[in-house]
Amino acid sequence: MLTRRTWLVGASAAPLAGAVGAWSAQHVDRAVVVGAMRRATRFMTDRVATRGGYVWSYLADFSRRWGEMEAWPGMIWTQAPGTPEMGHIFLDAFHATGEALYYDAAERAGDALVAGQHPSGGWNYIIDFHGEASLRRWYETIGRNGWRLEEFQHYYGNATFDDHATVECARFLLRLHLEKGEPRFREAVDRAVGFVLDSQYPVGGWPQRWPKMDDFSHHGRPDYTGYITLNDEVAEENIDFLLLVLQQLRDERVRAPIERAMACFLALQQPQPSPGFALQYTLDLRPAGARTYEPAALSPHTTAAAVDRLMDFYELTGDRAFLTRVPEAIAWLRDVEAPAPAQRNGLTHFRYVEPGSNRFIAVHRRGSNAQNGSYYSDYDMTGQFAEKRIDIARLQQRHDRLAATMPEQAAAASPLSGRGPSLMPRYWVTRAVGGSDLNVTAVRARALEVADLVQTLNADGYWPQELRTTSHPYIGPGPAEPPPGFVDQGQVGDDWDTSPFTQPSGPMGISTGTYINNMSRLVGYLRETQGA
Repeated sequence: MLTRRTWLVGASAAPLAGAVGAWSAQHVDRAVVVGAMRRATRFMTDRVATRGGYVWSYLADFSRRWGEMEAWPGMIWTQAPGTPEMGHIFLDAFHATGEALYYDAAERAGDALVAGQHPSGGWNYIIDFHGEASLRRWYETIGRNGWRLEEFQHYYGNATFDDHATVECARFLLRLHLEKGEPRFREAVDRAVGFVLDSQYPVGGWPQRWPKMDDFSHHGRPDYTGYITLNDEVAEENIDFLLLVLQQLRDERVRAPIERAMACFLALQQPQPSPGFALQYTLDLRPAGARTYEPAALSPHTTAAAVDRLMDFYELTGDRAFLTRVPEAIAWLRDVEAPAPAQRNGLTHFRYVEPGSNRFIAVHRRGSNAQNGSYYSDYDMTGQFAEKRIDIARLQQRHDRLAATMPEQAAAASPLSGRGPSLMPRYWVTRAVGGSDLNVTAVRARALEVADLVQTLNADGYWPQELRTTSHPYIGPGPAEPPPGFVDQGQVGDDWDTSPFTQPSGPMGISTGTYINNMSRLVGYLRETQGA
């Protein structure tokens, strides 16, 4: 039931040309693979890490670095693929090799997260080891001027569930504690559990940020961070984490909060004729707007995720109440498919639908930066295309199967009853094929891929990655009017906009996502061919 966001481009992806060299067509020596893993890891721990933690990408000379936005040298990032995900791949490598180098790296990543844990028990997106004043300056400069990333335009001084920031840190620290029983990591996990429990509303939902510090009114819109939030899987990720705590730590404090959170999904589904789900809700359970480009609307992709989650809850509890209104939601998803001309590349649904009328809502923007720009919404879908892919047939098939399954059978492996497999896998990032599933062709392809990874590790010890995502350096607050001739390209505004954007090409640099991806392939190769 646990969900993970990873940055693997696929274990079966074709290797790069010219990788064979002197390598065997079906085997790469274990010592060669392990040697490359060591070199790559030492570069990350010795040259890249900041007190054991990481952002997402770095220019090769370290003159600039980025998480979701540009970061300063004293910062690390909690959002993926940042510090928690680096810690997970270190532990995967430790399990595959038994070498202390990887556990030590994971331990340092854990200590960095513990050092940056908010007193409430959660985490912000960013940990700044240069201190609170430095972090405030970052928010007042780079953060405030990121037009598209409104969550960074104000420093709240609290912690967030957004983008899995708190839960990913907590899950990694729980895994790290279970590895060797280190009490300092258990203490941090206990504080994180307290954060999740203390921030839960009586109805069972969670806010995006907590504890409440101050309101930030943006363009006249009320502060949204206290709304009940489904956006970015806040509720489902919190439930998954609490299930993990229940199973791994036998902490019965979390059982009732899990049950309240599951029941909250039933309360959040809207009535006919719009029985869908929203990204966030006011405390009286009405769909609410959040960032200025998120109107008070229903969300088809959030609805599809909630339908899947309701079916998960049936498998957890055997309670048919969780299936009762699933058919309504699936029928609504069919009703609000984008018109055929607006569907392309397999995308089937617009992002926003108005409650009650089921009219599609389009979001537009005007201006050029965070000072003079604004977002607005209307019903003009001219030139709008579907943005989300929803597999309605799969949802329907799963519902029909579960509806025909007796409750006791559906919940036979539920962790709520103490049964079922462990929710804490030995390998968090990597997935091995192994055994009879690896035929001769697959073994040869994997060997060529691994040989290529070993050969492309450069002399410094990292895999160069083209950094096509960049941002304008902060040059001060933007002008009150768009510059003459400005044309909005969508991702980023004028030169004063510090939002990240993707360009056709970029400099070669260092990427934590690339390290995680390539290390996972090497770890997977050891598991599949050496029985690690």
